[in-house]
Amino acid sequence: MSADSAHWSDPVAYLRRALAQDQFTLYCQPIAALGGGGGAYPMAEVLVRLREEEAALLPPGEFLPVLEHYGMMPELDRWVVREVLRRLAGGAGIPRFSVNLSRQTIADPGFADFVADELLANRVPPDCIVFEIDEHDAAAAPSWVRRLCAAVGSLGAGVLIEGFGRDADRLATLRLPCVRFVKLHGSLTRNLATDEAAVAKVLSLLRLAAELGIAAIAECVECEEVLARLRAMQVRYAQGFGICAPQPIDLEINSAQEARWPS
Repeated sequence: MSADSAHWSDPVAYLRRALAQDQFTLYCQPIAALGGGGGAYPMAEVLVRLREEEAALLPPGEFLPVLEHYGMMPELDRWVVREVLRRLAGGAGIPRFSVNLSRQTIADPGFADFVADELLANRVPPDCIVFEIDEHDAAAAPSWVRRLCAAVGSLGAGVLIEGFGRDADRLATLRLPCVRFVKLHGSLTRNLATDEAAVAKVLSLLRLAAELGIAAIAECVECEEVLARLRAMQVRYAQGFGICAPQPIDLEINSAQEARWPS
């Protein structure tokens, strides 16, 4: 961000005004189904940008640290959930979205009630939204995460563990309530075509997840060689610039269209 911009002289007021006036905008990155069924893109991860003057879009690295510093992440996360459910209620080309949750929101005792109210107001099936929690956050604040997982799960929504495979106590993470998906850490995915140790580790993680009925998503898929490995390993979903680049959430994405490298 431009440090000398006048509106950043009072960042809290500026960001609250941006939320109130919908200056934030939603993008998404589709997640492809590799095994067929459910359409080419049964799910997408929601991403956030901030619109400034002359239609410039600030990436999250420019404004998320400011929101975190001032304890405003729960306000942004609620805005995202509200907007995602509104779009789903209006009919979306993708039937399910994953929404990243900050550690501040995970610790917010009122967040699950907010989600319940929004689901009711928008009249959408609760399983159309999945809450994405970083594996580090799950390990660092297990009691908060367990409470939140149980609460959103009781509504019928799901939980996705992002960055899976970095921490040692993976089984404890997988046994959190209502975990339906894990997203394999990108450092593992990127090396699948050339590193047999990475292949062995991913296979071990896949077996562990499968035993608990949890589906795996490979992130950071950028080349056809990695995608071929994932298919051979029977990974169910893949995400990355080699599958589909992030795009505005309002851009109609045909759930039946082919992924970049069809099976």
